[in-house]
Amino acid sequence: MTSQRYERVEKIGEGTYGTVFKAKDRETGDIVALKIVRLDEDDEGVPSAALREICISEGIETSEHCQVTVRLLDVLHRSLRLTMVFEYCDQDLKKYFDSLASVISQKTVQSFYYQLLRGLAYCHRHNIFHRDLKPQNILISKKGELKLADFGLARAFGIPVRIYSAEVVTLWYRPPEVLMGAQVYTTSIDIWSAGCIFAEMANSGRPLFPGSDVDEQLKRIFKLVGTPTDRTWPNIVRLPEYKEFPPYPPAPFSAVVPPLSPTGIDLLRRHLVSYPKGRITAEDAMRHEYFSDLDDPIARPSN
Repeated sequence: MTSQRYERVEKIGEGTYGTVFKAKDRETGDIVALKIVRLDEDDEGVPSAALREICISEGIETSEHCQVTVRLLDVLHRSLRLTMVFEYCDQDLKKYFDSLASVISQKTVQSFYYQLLRGLAYCHRHNIFHRDLKPQNILISKKGELKLADFGLARAFGIPVRIYSAEVVTLWYRPPEVLMGAQVYTTSIDIWSAGCIFAEMANSGRPLFPGSDVDEQLKRIFKLVGTPTDRTWPNIVRLPEYKEFPPYPPAPFSAVVPPLSPTGIDLLRRHLVSYPKGRITAEDAMRHEYFSDLDDPIARPSN
């Protein structure tokens, strides 16, 4: 199989380390997405981020639950170009927000968010951090299926605990421990990001914490959830980039995400806990009362 099999149609975006094109498979007529990584002659092999995405995507692809992420169909390597061939989805969540002509229905929010949690729970069960959850990395098919994409910053994890990079997660979706330089963290970093996306969904695309730098980001967070102390977050002062903030009291979540129901507010609050160990898991979030009346066949596929 060669790269001549795929005819580029249009450029559709930039990934963590590559350019993404919509393309047509000349043999099958199927529409696919090509992520093309150009390799530098001076580089020694394929970038580690690309290798991680390939390994993680192939591992997920072999499972019975591969519908929760965008499927990797093929990998082509020719001279100074690496091409990953993925299934094509019509748009990402950010483009969906941008296309809205009116307020998003809360039933749609419920369905979308359940699907996001389902994908996240699958990754966490299989010891994978995504580490870059944001609307641009959540794709939507014509059937209304949500799929996680762009695993360029993802990592497999296990025991013993390892030190990880603090240079992860786009600023608006970055949890406070990573903002303060933590290099030992858990799947709770994805839970924080998911909570930010949940609020953004409910507010029809308005970001919850649109900070311009790390300090402003932390200030926005603490003005909502309250400034943590050594009592509410043991050993917080030991974080590499820890600094003191004014003692902001917690604010009512209903004031910043008014469309959410009381059960939705409760679920969101359980995500956005400053102390990482206090956050809900994806599995527990799926069982929350907020989803008790969910009857969407897409959101609840058979296992």
